[in-house]
Amino acid sequence: MNKMQLRCFLTAAETLHFGRAAQRLEILPASFGRQIKQLEDHLGVELFRRTTRDVALTEAGKAIVEDARNLLAQMDAFERKVRAVRMARSHVLRVGAIDSAAAGLLPQILPPMRESHPDLEIQIVEQKTIHLLPKLLSGSLDIAFCRPPDLRDPRLVFRTLFHETAVVALPADHRLASREQIEIADLADEPLIVPDRRSRPHSHDLTITLFLRAGLTARISQIAEEKQTIVNLVATGTGLAIVPRWTSRLRVRGVRFLPLRTKDAPPQAKLILASAWARNTRDPERDALMELLEGHLSEIEASA
Repeated sequence: MNKMQLRCFLTAAETLHFGRAAQRLEILPASFGRQIKQLEDHLGVELFRRTTRDVALTEAGKAIVEDARNLLAQMDAFERKVRAVRMARSHVLRVGAIDSAAAGLLPQILPPMRESHPDLEIQIVEQKTIHLLPKLLSGSLDIAFCRPPDLRDPRLVFRTLFHETAVVALPADHRLASREQIEIADLADEPLIVPDRRSRPHSHDLTITLFLRAGLTARISQIAEEKQTIVNLVATGTGLAIVPRWTSRLRVRGVRFLPLRTKDAPPQAKLILASAWARNTRDPERDALMELLEGHLSEIEASA
């Protein structure tokens, strides 16, 4: 005897119609009939008297309706209690990440985190910084890996991790594709694809600042939102793009990623990656993740 059999019995007892009862439970009439038959076989009594015109409870069926209703309620309460206990014992860490961190950082830190905390459920939200920070304040994220804004909310803690290396994405058949590295001067006459500054101010300003520092003006041919879109546009020959090194993990066919020489670049020409969380909050799982990250920071930074 199981819950479905009890539900079928009680629904049929209420409707006195197998077709309507099956429809209410959203199961096929044949399956509904089997559930009733299995319950009757288990109890060894006939619960319904069925004719071609109507359905009626037998005396045995009438006698057990209330008991069946109470039993089903107890089974539901039992399952709710078990779920509550399981949820109380299971821990969830909600991690936000910008796209480059999702591509390059998380694959390096999540496997050892799961190995050291096998009971921990890690939920990942990949969004831009402007969307991640409000989620930290609302409590829907525990930690985020993002670009720290110029004006930092005092309700948030920011921990600078390292600077991501800038690379140039260009078509594999481009005249510069055979180079070992590229300088900004090499891009003076090239059409460029840059992110929208409203949603990605750091990545946008990176390109503009590098050109200004070289005494040049960036020739912007296209503005796009997502890194994946930008790299795909590069593949079509729309333009070149200056992107974080971890963007190369997107592996778009027909695109090469070459190091960009930016010796002695000013701070605004660097892409800072930081961790952030709500100030005055305690979270052992978040602290464990940060401790693990700091223990592997030098090798992770080397890959950025």
